[in-house]
Amino acid sequence: MEDKRIMKTKRSLKTAMVEMLSKEDFEHISITELCRRAEVSRITFYSHYSDKYSLLDEIFDDMIKIGTEDYYRRQEENNPSGRLAAGYVNMLDSILELYYDRFDFFQHTNPEKNPYLASRLYSIILDTVEMHTLHVKKRLRLKYSPKKIAGFVCFGMLGFVNESHQDKTPLAQIRQEARELMTDLLKSGILTEQEK
Repeated sequence: MEDKRIMKTKRSLKTAMVEMLSKEDFEHISITELCRRAEVSRITFYSHYSDKYSLLDEIFDDMIKIGTEDYYRRQEENNPSGRLAAGYVNMLDSILELYYDRFDFFQHTNPEKNPYLASRLYSIILDTVEMHTLHVKKRLRLKYSPKKIAGFVCFGMLGFVNESHQDKTPLAQIRQEARELMTDLLKSGILTEQEK
């Protein structure tokens, strides 16, 4: 476990990064300004991070840890028998919960404004869905590769959420409709091969 001073320093840098993202895109954030805002010296910054990308990667790693713990909790509580649709819905709920709980950060993952953040978010979600699908593949015969299924689910989910935001759909409705769409898709048998 890290020393409390190190934890405080890293928390200050992460907070400053998120605050700065609300004013400018990631590419234009300088280490000097980041350190000034976080009240941390450049020497201290570089003792923890090689560059601003490594700081950002640690912010994403923190989110992955939170989301993964939430997913496993949901699986244990809501899906002990490992049902296909329930597993994907638990994953969807964990991703959406994290996304909206940390919206102060995730609102900056727009590909036009911050392509690196958008790319990083997409690759994390893609890897998460693919990992879950690999576990599903151990129990069920899939029609498509886990990577293709993950790509389909991720692009579809991100597109659905983005379009819902464009339509100013309330958060509770986005979650409900996304769950229903995911469940309907998975229950249709479109992803798994039927036993003959």
